[in-house]
Amino acid sequence: MTTETPATSTPTKNGIELTGLETIAESERKGRPAGLFWPWFAANVSVFGIAYGAYIFGFGISFWQASIVGVVGIIVSFFLVGIVSLAGKRGSAPTMVLSRTMFGVDGARVVSVLSWILTVGWETVLCVSAVYAVDATGGALFGKAATGNPVVELITLLIVAAIIVALGVFGFTWIMRAQLIITIVTGVVTLVFLIAVVPHINFGAVAQLPGGSIGAVIGGLVFMMTGFGLGWVNAGADYSRYLPRRSSGRGVVAWTTIGASLPVVVLFVFGLLLAGSSKSLSDAIGSYSLGPLVGLSPAWFIVPFAIVVVLGLIAGAVMDIYSSGLALLSAGLRIPRPAAAGVDGVIMTLLSVYVIFFGGPFLGQFTGFLITLGVPIAAWCGIFVADVILRKKDLSERDLYDRRGRYGSVRWVAIILLVIGTVVGWGLVTNSYADWLGWQGYFFGPAKGVFRVNWGGSNLGVLISLMIGFVGYLIFGRSSVTKQESASA
Repeated sequence: MTTETPATSTPTKNGIELTGLETIAESERKGRPAGLFWPWFAANVSVFGIAYGAYIFGFGISFWQASIVGVVGIIVSFFLVGIVSLAGKRGSAPTMVLSRTMFGVDGARVVSVLSWILTVGWETVLCVSAVYAVDATGGALFGKAATGNPVVELITLLIVAAIIVALGVFGFTWIMRAQLIITIVTGVVTLVFLIAVVPHINFGAVAQLPGGSIGAVIGGLVFMMTGFGLGWVNAGADYSRYLPRRSSGRGVVAWTTIGASLPVVVLFVFGLLLAGSSKSLSDAIGSYSLGPLVGLSPAWFIVPFAIVVVLGLIAGAVMDIYSSGLALLSAGLRIPRPAAAGVDGVIMTLLSVYVIFFGGPFLGQFTGFLITLGVPIAAWCGIFVADVILRKKDLSERDLYDRRGRYGSVRWVAIILLVIGTVVGWGLVTNSYADWLGWQGYFFGPAKGVFRVNWGGSNLGVLISLMIGFVGYLIFGRSSVTKQESASA
């Protein structure tokens, strides 16, 4: 048996959550599914929603095409997060621990490493974005000369990182409390901002944007899915695992999906309207310069809006650092959960320093990162969702931590599906955002071939990878799920 245990007798100490990979003891399970609305809303009410309104026009599609695929991509991808959250309620364990039912106790370390890389990447992106937001605010208040000061940027980074790490170390209860406050504050102030920017929208210019091909439309859909829900699927169960087993499964899925989707849909549509109204504004948002957004608000509102922007980014990073710590433990590191969050905090800070001061173009590297990891995560997500659908009973808590138990050490069906989905998926995405990723897209053929020209920008590989994992596990994983559930407790 592994050195992990299925339950913990010391859930907190001095207000710090000590529970790591253990299943949540019955006495510690609390709350209602509606409580999931607050953390997911807070984590997604950020300027990313507005910025993606400019990014998606890069696919050469119209406002209506962008609106449809954007909203569909947001809701569907966060619905997948809701399905993963349902497994958390059923199994009362972190997402990567629950993956052991599909991949085996040791085999799941592979996806734990992938999850850790993705969440550390996202928390770094959000931390960097918060620093850029503060820098843009200084420019809006004091002019361009006030931007790009390395001392100010470093101090801002250290303050933002300290807040993120502190909440990550204190854990679940403090995170849920903070997210409730952030949701209310950011929701109200963001609504005021959206009302203030309505006069800047040129509906005539937006309506005249030309439409794009089916390949471009699918590319926009995939981009929205990887930028939002598929970036969160590997963390879904981490925040539902404290719910009582008797909680409504439909409620878990619904409140997760609504809480995460609502702010993104509203911000995204406003982003589309703003970007479609002005090419200069679209270019500024697309290059990740938040100065124009800050400057759109009344002078008296600049500071409150900036605070809300930073709070929204911090809220997302806090959830990421909490989940990245759990993923690191699931990958095999034997340290307490608070220490794991601290380790990830140090890595996040160092990566942020690199991106801000040495990393070159931010958006390109970020987009390349999203697409590259989006492919294997999509395959994993398909496998996980299929497993949730196939199972009719709660999981065996003890066997989740015993490689000799019903879930075994390595389950090759899931591993093979993950590998196939990744290989096929990488062959059907093109990644021109970073030179070192140019090897992808090997199934599209010659540079001037019809298939590559028409479909090369669609990033079809993410959807194909998702379907390989989902359909493959429904077919080839069914018998193993039946066998697991028929085993004695």
